[in-house]
Amino acid sequence: MRNGHRLGRRFGWLWGAYGTSALGTWLAFGAFPLIAIQVLHAGPAEVAALSSVGALVGAAVAVPLGPWVEFRPKRPVLIGMDLVRFAALLTIPVAFALGVLSFVQLLLVSVVVAAADITFRAASGAYLKTLLPAEHLLVANARFESTTWTTTIIGPPLGGAAIGILGPVATVVADAVSYLLSALGVRAMGGREQRPERREAARMRAGDLLDGWRYILADATLRPLFFNTALFNGLVMATDALLAVLMLGRLGFSPWQYGLAFAAPAIGGLIGSRLARPLATRFGQHRVLVVAGVLRAIWPVGLAFVGPGTGGLLLVMGVELGLILCCGVFNPVYATYRLERTATDRVARTLSAWSVTTKASTALLTAVWGVLGGLLGPRTAIGLAGVLLLATPLLLPRRAAAPLAEPEPAPSRA
Repeated sequence: MRNGHRLGRRFGWLWGAYGTSALGTWLAFGAFPLIAIQVLHAGPAEVAALSSVGALVGAAVAVPLGPWVEFRPKRPVLIGMDLVRFAALLTIPVAFALGVLSFVQLLLVSVVVAAADITFRAASGAYLKTLLPAEHLLVANARFESTTWTTTIIGPPLGGAAIGILGPVATVVADAVSYLLSALGVRAMGGREQRPERREAARMRAGDLLDGWRYILADATLRPLFFNTALFNGLVMATDALLAVLMLGRLGFSPWQYGLAFAAPAIGGLIGSRLARPLATRFGQHRVLVVAGVLRAIWPVGLAFVGPGTGGLLLVMGVELGLILCCGVFNPVYATYRLERTATDRVARTLSAWSVTTKASTALLTAVWGVLGGLLGPRTAIGLAGVLLLATPLLLPRRAAAPLAEPEPAPSRA
């Protein structure tokens, strides 16, 4: 945090809160399916519903929350969403201890957590834009990105060890506590937040629910970026389950090899996030956005050629390393580019609409690719997704757009 990039005490608390909750999330990675299988003896259809149906319903629940967040102070919303996730997740170990845990409860909790996640992200993006001056947004987003990949590296192995010793419910407790600690961190930020101006109409109308999508689709820069990220994320995530079936089933990889294939390449995310700001400073945000967006799309098709043994394992690790490295560069630049192109009084609605679409498209594409995997085989379905991903760079913004002319917020003080 040297050379003019000291972002202040308040950002430090926000960053710490983000890192704490991210670590909790990765500690509990895969806990819900494991609980469903090991504790509730759920079948494949029920396990799939936890990720697909839970995400879809959670996204639908979050739709009216975007306009609601827009006209409220953001810090109380952040604290509230953390506490909602803490309380919802805590019901699982309590029900387990009482012997009344059910699949319906798991599904309801996944819905609540998904809706709270979307709302928290929308509020945090809007808050970040008012907390820092525009020239510091890329530095902040790069730090969030590096934290994401750090917790991705250390969280699943620690969580796996905890599950092996204490069972999957223990990691859900850790995840719940991380949200409580995050809420305390956001509260410790202190400072005054300017209250957003209220609209002329006191009541929210049905048409207001679409404000975020209207704003995105009306902007020549946000519109292609919106479709690019929704399609890219959905196709990448849609092949995860198929790759697990292929590697753990037909190719005979052990669980530790499968975990290693995805944990070790996460170092690429750390490297990419450190390169994002220097590259953007030298070449410009738009050029870095486009080049990184193109490069990240060329890697996934290689997963269709994975074979057994050490060669296959190295192929997966190489593909994932290249993909994650490019995403590590792309993500903070894209997040900053999006904030700069969004008016301050529209950020919460825009980010909420963006997250709802991304979660819904991911859930739908995961379901579609599950069917394709059954009809065509997992390898062919993975290859088809990879080919479609090669076309996603066509949706990237073709021209650089200047940031919106808005008054700069005062920088936070340590």
